[in-house]
Amino acid sequence: MAEFAQTEIERRLTLYQVFLKLYEHHSSLLDEILQLENISQPSLRKMKVCSVHGVVDTAAVYLMTNLCDNQTQSLRQPQQIWTIGRNRNSGICIADNYMSRRHAAIQYIDDQGFYFIDFNSTNGSFVNGDRAFGPIKLKDGDRIRLGNMTFDFFVNYACRILPTVAMELLMQLVQKKKEQLEILTLSPDRQIFIPAKADENLDVFRNSPLFEKFKHDYNNFSSEQKSEILDRFFSRQKPYNHS
Repeated sequence: MAEFAQTEIERRLTLYQVFLKLYEHHSSLLDEILQLENISQPSLRKMKVCSVHGVVDTAAVYLMTNLCDNQTQSLRQPQQIWTIGRNRNSGICIADNYMSRRHAAIQYIDDQGFYFIDFNSTNGSFVNGDRAFGPIKLKDGDRIRLGNMTFDFFVNYACRILPTVAMELLMQLVQKKKEQLEILTLSPDRQIFIPAKADENLDVFRNSPLFEKFKHDYNNFSSEQKSEILDRFFSRQKPYNHS
């Protein structure tokens, strides 16, 4: 039994060493494994997917990201340089102790594209698993890791104008909206008879058989209790007859 236990320990130690070597040379592989693991577990499917989108249109160049304050924001910067780090003055501020105060930046250069630059950070930056040395031109779908933060980078240079929607489809949308409104609105034959004035409500209630059951205690009820009693009483009334 002792020999078997020793063999099992050696086997696990060997696997651990292989894993370390694999991660050292192919760190992005771990991110891919974790991503597949998250997809396979329903409890983890709602995990936040972090991303940065570089957008270039005729009016401006900006980043759109959900890394700031847990909400998606569009970030415009006059010099087209978006700094990343723990510093609160960073364009993208990330509270991560493994990240430097001024860790890195994403820069847009006209007619060239978006570039990632690491500011000689303590723990480094990785693009698609490779340590970032010098400016790296970013491509659509690149995966960037800074400290404990990993996010996907997407870039958009083109915009398509879609054709107009066919009239028959528009009519279907209008019809569906009308049907939804009809569901939310009571039809006349289902309306409940509730007098317009509060005094009339109370008179109707006082003349009902239900009031006779506890009329001696009614005056001792609080305003909230009286209101609840009236609400329940009128909810039990028969539909109003318009004929």
